[in-house]
Amino acid sequence: MTHFSKRIAPHVDRAIAAARRLDDAGQAGASFAHLERAHVLGQTSTFHHVRVHVLMLVWAVKHRVWKEARGQVLRIVGAATKTVLGWVPSGNTGGANISPFKPLPIAPDLARTIEASGGASRRSV
Repeated sequence: MTHFSKRIAPHVDRAIAAARRLDDAGQAGASFAHLERAHVLGQTSTFHHVRVHVLMLVWAVKHRVWKEARGQVLRIVGAATKTVLGWVPSGNTGGANISPFKPLPIAPDLARTIEASGGASRRSV
């Protein structure tokens, strides 16, 4: 695991924990939004990138959102094979409602966290 992966891990873990709490409270949409935040934080780490997509797949199956589930299967393969090559679109939130190739703006708080964790500024591709 890279130094960045280790330093960003607590932040990814917090976003995942928030997603679980919200899902347990019946707030599925807000839960998925926190998984998207976890995705942005960890998408340059193969470990965290794949991990978050697997959690998105679990969320989709639990909530019977089949389009999302199909999209996550493809994204898991992409995350596992392309992240190490640096082929990740900056800021992409990872959901099936967004092209897996589309860069997006990074929320300022997430950009600060990524930079403080030793990640490169990824405000643009």
